[in-house]
Amino acid sequence: MKPTVYMESTIPSYYPARSGRDIISLARQEITRIWWENHREEYDVYISQLVFEECSQGDTDYSEKRINLLKEFPVLSLNDDVVSLAEKILARKVMPAKAADDATHIAVACVYEIDFLLTWNFKHIANAHIMKKLREIVERDGYLFPVIATPEELIGE
Repeated sequence: MKPTVYMESTIPSYYPARSGRDIISLARQEITRIWWENHREEYDVYISQLVFEECSQGDTDYSEKRINLLKEFPVLSLNDDVVSLAEKILARKVMPAKAADDATHIAVACVYEIDFLLTWNFKHIANAHIMKKLREIVERDGYLFPVIATPEELIGE
C-alpha cells in the first residue's frame, strides 16, 4: 500500500507556472516538476474541491493548465468533520481568519487520515511555529496530524 498525500494548491500552482523572477521560486518550480514527473507515482495523491477552486483563480491560461493537472486525482469532500475541525483551528487563533482555506487543507488531511500534506505554503501550513499548536488541536479532536512536507522532502534524495 502506497503512502497517501493530500496535495494542496501550491503544488499544482508551481508545476505549470511561468519561470519565477527570484531564485527561490525557480528552485521550487524545478523541485515540484521533479517530484511530479519522477516521484508522484510513489504515492496515492488526493485533493479536495477547495484545491480545484483555488487553482481556477488567476490567469486563465495557467488556471486551465492547473485544473487539467488535477483531473486525475480523487477528490475528498469537505464534509461536516472537515468544516468542524477547520473552525476549531481558526477559533483557537492558531492562524488568522483570512487563512480559513489553509485551515481547511489541514483539516482535510487530518480527517481523511492522510500520511503527508504536501505544500509550499510556509506562512500558515508548513510553519514550525504553528505546527505544534495545530497538532494539539487536531489530536485533542481524535485525529492524527499528517507529516507536513514539501516536494523536496518527498523526493527523498
